Amino acid sequence: MEAHILVVEDEEKLARFVELELMHEGYRVSKAANGRDALDMMLSERYSLVLLDIMLPGLNGLEVLRRIKNEQALEDVPPVILLTARDAVMDKVAGLDAGAVDYITKPFAIEELLARIRVALKLQGQIHQNAGSSPVGDADALCWQGLSLHEKKHEVRYDGQEITLTNREFLLLKTLLENRDIVMSRDTLLERVCGYDYVGETNVIDVYIRFLRSKIDEVFDVKMIQTVRGVGYVIKSE
Repeated sequence: MEAHILVVEDEEKLARFVELELMHEGYRVSKAANGRDALDMMLSERYSLVLLDIMLPGLNGLEVLRRIKNEQALEDVPPVILLTARDAVMDKVAGLDAGAVDYITKPFAIEELLARIRVALKLQGQIHQNAGSSPVGDADALCWQGLSLHEKKHEVRYDGQEITLTNREFLLLKTLLENRDIVMSRDTLLERVCGYDYVGETNVIDVYIRFLRSKIDEVFDVKMIQTVRGVGYVIKSE
C-alpha cells in the first residue's frame, strides 16, 4: 500500500512543490493550508506521515500536534515532521517534546526532506511490525526497578503510572533496557533509534535522553539513565 502523506503548509508555491516531488516518489498526497483544516483531516483520516509547518493561520503546528495527540490513541497518531523557518534550539526542542519525530528548517533541500521521510516511515513500519510479533504478558516486559516496558502494547509504566513517550523515546528506552549494563555509544543509539541513513542533527540522542530523564528520572526521583562521559549512556541493573 502506498504511503499517504499530509502536507500542511500555507505557502502555496512551497506546498505545491513538495506535493509534486512526493507524488514523483510514488506517495499519495493531501494538502491543508491552515491548522484547523489540518486537525480536521487528521481526525477524519489516517495518514502514513504528516509534514507540518509550525507557523500556520488558525492553529499553529505545535498546537495541532498537541491536540491530535490528545484526541487520538497513540497508535493512531502518524509520525510528524515539522517544517519551520525557525532555527532556535528551544523551538526545535519544543517540537520534539510535543511529539514530532523530526524537524527540518526552511529553506531545505528536497533530497534531505525525502531522506527524512524515508527514515520516519521506516521507523514507523518497524514499530508496527514489532507490535504485531511481540508476545504479551508481564513475563515478556522489560523491567527496571518500578519501571516496565511492554513492547506490543507500546506502553511504559512506573509503579503502575503510565508514562507517555514518543516513538523515538520508546525505542531509545527499549534499546537501553535490552542492553542493561552495556554502555551504548551515541552512534550506536543513533543507528538503532533513527536508522543508518539518518541525516538530522548529530546531538539528537542527547536531546531524547534529556526528554526521557524529564519524564522518568525527574518525575519519579530515580537515576535510571547514566552518562558515561565521552562514550554514551547506560542503564545499570542495580
